Amino acid sequence: MELRVLQYFLTVAREGNITRAASLMHITQPTLSRQLMQMEEELGVKLFRRGKHNILLTEEGMLLRRRAQEIVDLAEKTTKELMHGEEEVSGEISIGCGETKNMRPLSEMMASFHQKYPDVNFNIYTAIADDVKERLENGILDMGLLLEPVEISKYHYVRMPLKEKWQVLMRRDSQLAEKQKITPKDLTGVPLIMAKRQSVRNELENWFGYDREKLRIVSTCNLSHYNQSVMVESGIGVALVMEFSCNQDTLCLRPFDPKIESGCVLVWKKNLTLSPVVQRFIEYVKEYLAGIEKDMNV
Repeated sequence: MELRVLQYFLTVAREGNITRAASLMHITQPTLSRQLMQMEEELGVKLFRRGKHNILLTEEGMLLRRRAQEIVDLAEKTTKELMHGEEEVSGEISIGCGETKNMRPLSEMMASFHQKYPDVNFNIYTAIADDVKERLENGILDMGLLLEPVEISKYHYVRMPLKEKWQVLMRRDSQLAEKQKITPKDLTGVPLIMAKRQSVRNELENWFGYDREKLRIVSTCNLSHYNQSVMVESGIGVALVMEFSCNQDTLCLRPFDPKIESGCVLVWKKNLTLSPVVQRFIEYVKEYLAGIEKDMNV
């Protein structure tokens, strides 16, 4: 498959209409239709379900869309890297990040690095650790900001300075809001909104100890404190979340008792030749974090 044809496919998948896609790509509709049919013949599968006015992806088409986007992103990233000389500190740094307050020190590092090297820009991809690691493995991301617990044996890493504290997000009119801290016993029978990532769920379930069989999980989420806040406000249940700034008028946070804290690491792949700009940023991050640690020990 040619990269050009994959770009055709992605445009059709996004637009859901061949005529509109052909116009956007400045080619004729018959040419685009022929390219798509040749792709289906080459792969031996049907990629689209064609209607009178639109087309939809089949299951095979949805799988190809995901892989095609990764291939196109990687090709664009490689092109940008090759366009910059080794001595020139410029280019793009792609970082995958979860929802963590360690985005603040990372953002401060990115801002100061960009001020020093204005020709560098950052591409941020927000997702859970499993998705970030997959993109690291595929070469689409340079680095990942991962919330522990997470398996990092394949990566070099630096530890970020802030600890994440687990809290219970609830409505202010909840009876639980009268408590200063929340114990596992307090949540017995209470509808819970929990993290979807299995390693995180294991840690949370261990916190419940012998009461874990009594958990009443009504929903799981992969990301978005905003979505969790809306669900809690709607009365679906209480959410087990990392500490964050919520709507104080309708919601409140209460810490776990006993407490749970999670660390956060910034990782990059071992045994991988990094672009000069990524190498320079890693050096900058190490120096920056070393300075923070030194200040804290003074």
